[in-house]
Amino acid sequence: MKTIESYFDPFPVLETERMLLRPLTYDDLEDMYSYCSVPAVAEFTTWDAHQSKEDTKGFLDFVMSRYENDFLGPWGIEDKRTGRLIGSCNYLDCNNNDLRVELGYVLSNQFWNQGLMTEAVKRIIQFGFEDVGLERIQAKCLVGNIGSAKVMEKAGMQFEGVLRKYMRVKNEWQDLKMYAIVREDI
Repeated sequence: MKTIESYFDPFPVLETERMLLRPLTYDDLEDMYSYCSVPAVAEFTTWDAHQSKEDTKGFLDFVMSRYENDFLGPWGIEDKRTGRLIGSCNYLDCNNNDLRVELGYVLSNQFWNQGLMTEAVKRIIQFGFEDVGLERIQAKCLVGNIGSAKVMEKAGMQFEGVLRKYMRVKNEWQDLKMYAIVREDI
């Protein structure tokens, strides 16, 4: 049986109407820093806003290691009009036995409320079910992250409940909303 990770060797480049979903490169450092350094972008993430380009390079080093060793790493979200990196999206916590992944994503605040992340998530969900053969794709967000919850709902994911005190984020226990879509939903 093929593993989920094996579908990332070579890394799958996906396309939507407005975006190219492709591997990140060190050439993305400036664009990534420009949004990862914005406090509003990092507000609902597990990581703190980048304080320097060294923080961004450190993340890119981690990503490059993932691509080389595990094959699995984030898709960079490139705006087709400008060729600039505007965010990323990835499969987290791959479970090969249960054919399940979790989605994680981040988008530059300059591109919020334009339906771009929903468009990207829908394409990644499609890839997961049609190409990889997944049974379940899930995602979680902090209860206060209304924008992320809307993305999941618009992408066809169903709200499954609140996971109380599920995770320590920035040294505080947080409740998370759980959303999922299963093969039979599509």
